[in-house]
Amino acid sequence: MKAILDFPQHHRFATAVFAIIAAIFLFDVQGAIIKHLADRYTVVQIAFFRNLLGMLPSLLALYLTVQWRSSGRSFRLEKWRLGTIRGLLLVAAQLCFYLSLTKMELATATTLAFAGPLFVTSLSVPLLGHKVGVWRGFAVVAGFFGVVLVMRPGFDGFSPFVALPVLAALFYATVSLTSRFFEESVPTGLINLYASGAAAVFMALLTAVTGSWQPVLSVIDWFWLFAMGLAGGCAVLLMITAYRLTEPSSLSPFEYFGIPFSFVLGWLFFDEAPLDRLFPGVLFIVAGGLLVLWRERKIASSARQEVVG
Repeated sequence: MKAILDFPQHHRFATAVFAIIAAIFLFDVQGAIIKHLADRYTVVQIAFFRNLLGMLPSLLALYLTVQWRSSGRSFRLEKWRLGTIRGLLLVAAQLCFYLSLTKMELATATTLAFAGPLFVTSLSVPLLGHKVGVWRGFAVVAGFFGVVLVMRPGFDGFSPFVALPVLAALFYATVSLTSRFFEESVPTGLINLYASGAAAVFMALLTAVTGSWQPVLSVIDWFWLFAMGLAGGCAVLLMITAYRLTEPSSLSPFEYFGIPFSFVLGWLFFDEAPLDRLFPGVLFIVAGGLLVLWRERKIASSARQEVVG
C-alpha cells in the first residue's frame, strides 16, 4: 500500500479510478449472488458468511504488504476502537442493503444505493473538513432529487423498502470516509480486517439470538457463499485503497458505473429490466455525480495554473 501511496499525484488518481470501478463491479457481483441466495438463507446468515469469508482477501493483502511483514507482522491497530465502530456501521449497511435486494430489482436497489457518492460529498465536510461550494452543493441536491424520483413516494408503486438502500448508502459512505482517519502507514488489509472481523462477530451473535441459522444445502451453495465473500472482501479493499489515494469527492462520479453493471446483471440472471422505475431519476443521480467531477477538474486546473503563474 505504501508503494502505491508514493505514486506521483496523477498516477495516484488514475490508480484510484481503476480501483473504484473494479470495486463497484465486484460489489454488483456480490449483490447478484446475495439475491440468488436470499430465497434459501436469511439475510443475517448471508451477512455473517460475507464478513467471515471477506476476511480472506484482507489477510492475503496484509501478508503481501512488505512493510507489515518487515515490522513484525503485528495485528495491533492503534485506532482499534475506530476499526470496531466501522465494523458496526458495516453491519447496519449490509442488513439494510441485503434486505432491499430481497424486496426489489437488483438495478433499482443498486441505483438507490448510489446516493452513496452524494453522501460522501456531503459528509466529507463535517468528517474531513473539505469545502463543498455552490456547484457541488447543487450537484448533491440534483442527485437526491433523482433518488426521490426513483423511490416514487406517493405513487402506487411506492414501497417503504425503497428507503433501505438509501440508508445503506449513508452507512457505506461513512465507512468509506472514516478509512481516511487512519495514518497512511497503516496497511489497508489491517483496516478492513478489523471492520470485517467486528462485523462477523456481531452477525454471529445476531444469528444465534434470532435463531436464523439454516444448514447450507449443497456444495454449489458453498461455492456461491465463498464467491460472495471473496468478491465483497476484494471490493472493500479496492474501495479503501481508492479513497486513501485521493479525495473521496473526486471519485464519486466513477461509482455510477455500478448502475449499468447492476442493470446488465439483473437482466442476465433475474430477467429484470426496470427501465420505467429507473428513469428519469437515474439521470439526475448521474448528472449530480458528473457535475461534481466537472467541478473537481476545474478546481484542479485553476490550482495548476496558479502554480505555473
